[in-house]
Amino acid sequence: MRKQINYTYFYREEFKMARDFDNLDTFPKILRDNALTFKGKPSIREKEYGVWQVITWGDFYNKALVLAKGFHSSGLKRGDKLAIIGDNRPNLYISIAAAQILGAVPVPCYQDSVADEIQYILDHAEVKIAVVENQEQVDKLLEIKDRLPILKNIFYADPRGLEQYNEKEIFSLDVLLNNEQAISLDLDEEINKTSKDDISIMLYTSGTTGRPKGVLLSYNNIISLSSVACEIENTSPDDEVVAYLPMAWVGDNIFCVAQSYIAGFCINCPESRETLTIDMREIGPTYYFAPPRVWEAMLTQLMVRMQDASQVKLWVFNFFMRIAKKWGNLILDKKRVPITARILYGLGYFFIYGPLKNNLGLTRVRMAYTAGEAMGPDTFLFYRSLGINLKVLYGQTEATVFVSLHRDGDVDPNTVGPAFPGVDIKISNGEVFYKGPGVFKGYYKNEEATKETIDKEGWVKTGDAGVIDNNGHLKIIDRAKDVGKLNSGKMFAPKYIENKLKFCGIIKEAVAFGDNKDYVTCFVNIDLEAVASWAERNNVAYSGYIDLAGQPAIYDLISKEIDKVNKDLSQDPELYDSQIKRFLILHKELDADDGELTRTNKVRRSLISDRYGELVNAFYNNKDHCFIETEVTFEDGKKGSISADLKIQDMNVYDLKDKVA
Repeated sequence: MRKQINYTYFYREEFKMARDFDNLDTFPKILRDNALTFKGKPSIREKEYGVWQVITWGDFYNKALVLAKGFHSSGLKRGDKLAIIGDNRPNLYISIAAAQILGAVPVPCYQDSVADEIQYILDHAEVKIAVVENQEQVDKLLEIKDRLPILKNIFYADPRGLEQYNEKEIFSLDVLLNNEQAISLDLDEEINKTSKDDISIMLYTSGTTGRPKGVLLSYNNIISLSSVACEIENTSPDDEVVAYLPMAWVGDNIFCVAQSYIAGFCINCPESRETLTIDMREIGPTYYFAPPRVWEAMLTQLMVRMQDASQVKLWVFNFFMRIAKKWGNLILDKKRVPITARILYGLGYFFIYGPLKNNLGLTRVRMAYTAGEAMGPDTFLFYRSLGINLKVLYGQTEATVFVSLHRDGDVDPNTVGPAFPGVDIKISNGEVFYKGPGVFKGYYKNEEATKETIDKEGWVKTGDAGVIDNNGHLKIIDRAKDVGKLNSGKMFAPKYIENKLKFCGIIKEAVAFGDNKDYVTCFVNIDLEAVASWAERNNVAYSGYIDLAGQPAIYDLISKEIDKVNKDLSQDPELYDSQIKRFLILHKELDADDGELTRTNKVRRSLISDRYGELVNAFYNNKDHCFIETEVTFEDGKKGSISADLKIQDMNVYDLKDKVA
């Protein structure tokens, strides 16, 4: 019998925005209104040559109008596709706005994609014009231009290195921005023509199991949910957000673009990825989103630096962090705590927590999100104990991000929160389904996949296994297709095991095996920065990643972390058989350029199983080492190979611990 649980949150009156989004129902209309409402306020900033350059809402709108005329003259019409490729830059965001004014559809691509990946998306999306950041992206497009017959023009934002390029289809964006030509096109009328049901943007999935699919999101999808999110968090024109995550990711289009349009706050583009932390300290964002990998990396770097501190400083740090761990979350949630606890926490904020937040660029953050993967409860609670209002949301591109979300005062680190307002969630046969106003319009040119994902009643299949707890919170277990069974008949949830391993900080990535096997085994990628720091403190000499990963001392270090996970799993009646019996440390980091990860750093499990099949077989043939040679892609796109004789280490497993009900 099918198990089905319904869990519904409905819109409430307090979630209605102050502005009339019944009439301002598309981004071009909102942008036009913002140019009047917030005319002199900053819309977007970019740090260039160490100086923050500001574009006001009025200037942003005017530039978008000029670019719209230029794109129209270059042949871009309503319904056409315009690709965006590059890091977060004002002119790329303005190009998105210009395309939408014309009724065209922007198609952002991941800036670190190799040429063949971009070629597939531009060909599949039938892109007519591409706007790119710099020479690197221009070179990629020139490499594949002969395979893209529909692509007519390439515009670039940064001219450095492109002065001698003579290709007739390449132009600087400045050519359009500095040429306010008169054309017989009424842009006000074009804006008025846009409708809430028009496609606002097309975003491609990460392609975990196959080719990426083009997700069509309407203005209504995005505005209906983003306006509610702005109301929940009380966003205002005074908020600040740093745009550093890929423009091709749905989160950037919601947390930066959509919510800045709706609330009127300013987007800040860092000078480079390398200067991000410095730039964040200067801006002091009030609104911050990062996937668990970023939060964990910041914590790892912090702990690595603390190991080099003096004994006195380390003692003070540990003392006040114990205070924060005990009382910080209660204080953040405005719960009653003893006056002595508040005094000690206040001292800790002065000496430790405040300086830490400032060092991370998070001093002014009043709302912070994480999503995409599970985050270790200890990591999650560490940031909340510092006074950072970190919450988890669960969603996907097809949902326009929001399916569930933690609320202030109702945060559980083991869940992804209750359903987002207006979204219905149900569990059917162990899998999570949802429906609501954010449900996408379909996959571009893939009706079959659309029907497989959205049923006739509008329920969307997430592909995730989950449960709803007694507090109405959704808890995600694993990808439904990845949940298997050991030969003992017990459940095997690889992602759950992998996430437990990654919580420790020295394991960057893990891939577990066990479906239809007698026991669980695992590949491990070490976190180079954290492990290298440990090696230096413990006088372990090494020459590079391969050498470090193969050191006996590093195997011992990793085995201690796996032992902790095994002890934890031994206390779970459903998962005690999933204790890791054998592991090895891979000789290379799993890499998106090698196809082992998606561009959003999700593991391509089946590809890894095939590529490293001889290592998997060695696990179950009781070998204690295995030689492997692997093809790799270097930064310049050239191929090569690396090889190593990898040690396979056995682990202790524990008997099931009886738990008192």
